[in-house]
Amino acid sequence: MSYNTKNYTEQGGEKTVIGGTLEIKDEATVVGLSLIENQSESTASTIEDLVTDFNTLLSKLKTAGLMVDDTP
Repeated sequence: MSYNTKNYTEQGGEKTVIGGTLEIKDEATVVGLSLIENQSESTASTIEDLVTDFNTLLSKLKTAGLMVDDTP
C-alpha cells in the first residue's frame, strides 16, 4: 500500500506544495508578504466619485500583485 500526501516539501526545501488546506491560526504570522498601499475610506457622494475610489483600489491591488493586470 502506498501513501501520497497532499502537503509536502520537495527535496532541498526550496518548494513546499500545499494540496490540502493551509490554516493560519490567529496567533500565527506570515513573513515575506508585503502590505499593499493603504486605501483610505471613501467619502464619495456621487457614483462618479465612488467609481474613481473603486478603480484606485483595483489599481493598488494590481500593483501589489494581488490581482492580475488588465489584458489589452
